[in-house]
Amino acid sequence: MRVLIDYRPALRERSGIGEYTHQLAAALLAAYPPNGTPRALELTLFSSSWKDRLAEPPDLAGAACVDCRVPVRVLNFAWHRLAWPAAETLAGGAYDVVHSLHPLLMPARAAAQVITIHDVNFLTHPERTRAEIRRDYPALAREHAHRADAVLVPSAYTASEVERTLGLPRDRMAVCPPGAPDWTPRGAAPTNGYVLFFGTLEPRKNVGGLLDAYEQLAASAARRPVPELVLAGRATAEARSWLDRIGRPPLSGKVRHLGYIDANARRALYAGARVLVQPSFDEGFGLPVLEAMTLGVPVVAANRGSLPEVLGGAGLLVDPDRPGDIADAIARMVDDDGLAAECAAKGIARAHAFRWSDTAHRVYDAYRQAIERRARIARRG
Repeated sequence: MRVLIDYRPALRERSGIGEYTHQLAAALLAAYPPNGTPRALELTLFSSSWKDRLAEPPDLAGAACVDCRVPVRVLNFAWHRLAWPAAETLAGGAYDVVHSLHPLLMPARAAAQVITIHDVNFLTHPERTRAEIRRDYPALAREHAHRADAVLVPSAYTASEVERTLGLPRDRMAVCPPGAPDWTPRGAAPTNGYVLFFGTLEPRKNVGGLLDAYEQLAASAARRPVPELVLAGRATAEARSWLDRIGRPPLSGKVRHLGYIDANARRALYAGARVLVQPSFDEGFGLPVLEAMTLGVPVVAANRGSLPEVLGGAGLLVDPDRPGDIADAIARMVDDDGLAAECAAKGIARAHAFRWSDTAHRVYDAYRQAIERRARIARRG
């Protein structure tokens, strides 16, 4: 099977979709090596950028690379609005499957077309999006989802949202969650660890609500000093007010923003945390929750989106609209060592349910079904 994956989400900062893209490619190569039998996979990574070049990552040895010097915005406009040029033309090869890691198709002459829809926040809250996502996704996602030969989603929650908002039947989707990282759980929680938020600083992550909760917690005279709050993730333009806020009393000196964290530094970041807090208004999956559980970091998460599905009862759920609830849950995790240890142990066990090898098999099966569907449509035509 010859597969072309759009690797652009992982080209620069591998957070969220970028990390999923990279790890999926690695998992497919491990499960279906090019010289394997009976089901070998020839994987090609596609990239297009005016500034950034694609260098073959060491853990993706065996994949071919196609690196085009075409600006991302130019190519996205041509693909999304003109359905041109075909992926086979641009990549210079023939493929059985072309896979876009976002909701809009890669144009193809003969290959089966596969998309991954990570969430539908662009439809439910378009005011939280920007640039091409705001321009193209709401207008085109429904049509592209129905034209796709296979639609992959990371969670059952996202599948239900795609069905509700795009009208795509559940039997047209394959749930392909990410796997847990290959990390050995830490030996013990750090005595002086911090409260960690990990994710892009954008409106749907509810960073403002987290700061409200932390401020309440820090101001409480009835408790011992609260650990430092660390915000790890790239700041969007909408994060300016939050960054200004943490530089002023009462949060100055108590909250720290680290910015984007390289993939190789993520394990150490989690290892230093007393608790991970993920208070998002919506998540299609919530990779930081899975990564924290893998290492044995207790989790406080919002009772929204896919987070309850991923956490699976291994941590504390809170209402993201109630900062007081978030503050109380953080205090319980920080003050009650028994509760934190129990949640850590449950999280480690829960993380075992997510394996990249399983993801690779599910995605491969979806590719195979997409090829069969494309062939049926071609015969009818």
